[in-house]
Amino acid sequence: MPSQLHFGEDDFLRCRFAVSPLWETQEAVRTLKRPDRHGYHVPWLRRIRTAAAGLDLTPLWLLMPRRGHSPDWLGPPPIGPAAGFDEEITAVRGADPDAARDDTARSLACTPGALESARGRAWLADPARMVRELADALEEAWRVLVEPEWPRLRALLEADVAFHSRRLAEVGLGTLLPELDARLSWDGRTLTLPLHGEYARDLGGQGLVLMPSVFSWPDVITGFDPPWQPTVVYPARGIAGLWAEPADRTPQALVRLLGPNRAAVLTALDDPATTTTLAHRLRLAPSSVSAHLTVLRDAGLLTARRYGHQVLYERTPLGMALASGG
Repeated sequence: MPSQLHFGEDDFLRCRFAVSPLWETQEAVRTLKRPDRHGYHVPWLRRIRTAAAGLDLTPLWLLMPRRGHSPDWLGPPPIGPAAGFDEEITAVRGADPDAARDDTARSLACTPGALESARGRAWLADPARMVRELADALEEAWRVLVEPEWPRLRALLEADVAFHSRRLAEVGLGTLLPELDARLSWDGRTLTLPLHGEYARDLGGQGLVLMPSVFSWPDVITGFDPPWQPTVVYPARGIAGLWAEPADRTPQALVRLLGPNRAAVLTALDDPATTTTLAHRLRLAPSSVSAHLTVLRDAGLLTARRYGHQVLYERTPLGMALASGG
């Protein structure tokens, strides 16, 4: 059965985008146990294979049932649009033990035998210790699996937010929501999602957090029971090229025409991006990227538009033709 989120008048004013390193860490851990998610992430899986073998992820996996509830306290909605992992894990460590116990018990009940297991009984008997142990496991997973790749991941996620923020300004929320993923539908007041199990919630003036994710692909996820703010997590744009190195994606004819770095900048602009985003993506100095962007813009291959405090660069039709090898 589909799930539905019902909007009131105030909810339209309280929708926001967010990026969460804590969420990506949770979903990276889940991806290791989900072969159906491996398709786009094979290069990452190869890179982290040895390091991941040294982690004990069993406690986290126990609270990640394929069907059912995962504890909200262990992965709450993002604090803000650009919260860092340290800020988010501090919030996890500050979870109320009694509330965490109830939330965890609900999750354990989704896995046969988990509630009666030695680990499950120990957690429920000492929830304060459980909070510490699971927060420690999540932080170690971040340091090993995600933090080394975070500049690349963050660049992709921020590019998604920039693109969809512009679309929101151009077409409005009702048109944007189905564009986030073809499985979402909108009837003017209700967002319908293709989830397992029937779920309905009135947003009640809290609005909605819209969060792109790399490791959640190919799933669309919603949840967070009260008092958490409702959140919809959708696959970020550009995942197919996430792990490709610039040299692998840049046509050699373009390299001969523009030089390797300038060609890489043009090729990397599959989505509008800032100088900082491109610098992280290409592992170049921001000053170098800025100089290349200026040359490409003056040549008519890029346009630059200001959105708030950011300047986003995107390819012109001529730039698109050159980047594709046409």
